[in-house]
Amino acid sequence: MSETKTPALQYRFDGPEDAPVLILGPSLGTTWHMFDRQVPELTKQWRVFRFDLPGHGGAPAYPVGSVGEIASRLLTTLDGLGVQRFGYAGCALGGAIGLELALRHPERLASLAVIASSPRFGTADEFRQRGVIVRTNGLDPIARTSPDRWFTGGFAAAQPAITDWAVQMVRTTDPGCYIAACEALAAFDVRPELGRVGVPTLVLVGSEDKVTGPAEARTLVAGIPDARLAVVPGASHLVPVEQPVAVTDLLVRHFSTAWQPGYVESSTGQIAIPAAPVKSVLAPPPQPQLPAPIAEIAPAPVVPAPANGRPDPYDAGIKVRREVLGDAHVDRALAQADEFSGDFQEFITRYAWGEIWDRPGLDRRSRSCVTLTALVAGGHLDELAFHTRAALRNGLTPSEIKEVLLQAAVYCGVPAANSAFKVAQQVIREETTPTE
Repeated sequence: MSETKTPALQYRFDGPEDAPVLILGPSLGTTWHMFDRQVPELTKQWRVFRFDLPGHGGAPAYPVGSVGEIASRLLTTLDGLGVQRFGYAGCALGGAIGLELALRHPERLASLAVIASSPRFGTADEFRQRGVIVRTNGLDPIARTSPDRWFTGGFAAAQPAITDWAVQMVRTTDPGCYIAACEALAAFDVRPELGRVGVPTLVLVGSEDKVTGPAEARTLVAGIPDARLAVVPGASHLVPVEQPVAVTDLLVRHFSTAWQPGYVESSTGQIAIPAAPVKSVLAPPPQPQLPAPIAEIAPAPVVPAPANGRPDPYDAGIKVRREVLGDAHVDRALAQADEFSGDFQEFITRYAWGEIWDRPGLDRRSRSCVTLTALVAGGHLDELAFHTRAALRNGLTPSEIKEVLLQAAVYCGVPAANSAFKVAQQVIREETTPTE
């Protein structure tokens, strides 16, 4: 049996070959070009390594469903190049990759800068909903609204070439890889682990960032033992693009002072450095525009194990139940449970979700098809509504759901399918209509 190799990432180097390596990680929907304006100054001291996320910027489309797997692919690429230790700066999803490296591979990381990022990105439901939108409508709705999320209104109005480029950048991303990256962000949550980040860390954020703004940045600074905060005035989410000179200056200062030969590694691979106070840094005023084109991006209860010695399926069940139905739905169901219905909620979590939905014999798309058909046959329209939402989250398209209901009409009866079509149609409209 041949060994499956982890695919390498698409990358480029800039700067002197004998200089320390500094990695720049892009955000979702962008490419390595989002750091073009930082490279000339950074390459005076470092050999700059930039990479593209899978399916971005023409990179091979190998979908990645977790931040940890992206970090593993990055390390595989670096191992092949003989790069063992490096500094790292990443924006948004790129920042999450940096946090993952700091937590899982501290011996590789000399210093870290986390830009416009968060220990948890919104809610899992939000990102899985974005995946539903892309699966149904393609990337165009996301692309058209990207400038609103990425830039301040004044910058977008003054720099139409850059905003047009941002739209085209997202449109040319592989949809499957974009959806997988949304799943990776949905599952990412390192809030309980921030105290284990043992490298000097710069947390950099735009003052006008409405995606991962100053509040998220302060959460990072409060949790990471050696972290400093830099707030860049007049910048939104893609702060390296909107305020390139300010970001360059902050990165140079951070990596020049927090990455010194005097810092030694302990036996655990952590960096042994003096503690640094948390402080705010105000960046310089707005700088000249970028040249165009330039590319850019209720915890489960503790349940005793059964007496038969088998692992209790409750934990797996609550995890699968949340992933399929969404946190909001599950939280609502658990909150409504009382002394009368609580045992039933525990029962369906343990057996329906932990024993059946978590079995490896069918994938979740197939299980959604079976479930929709069974609900049509039983006339269970309330359950059909939230399982239609679940089917979209599990990867079924509206056309595929329609085919399931058409087949159900033959075997379950036209009246039952007629009611099912009305319910499913309304849910699909709600779930797949892009929000402007």
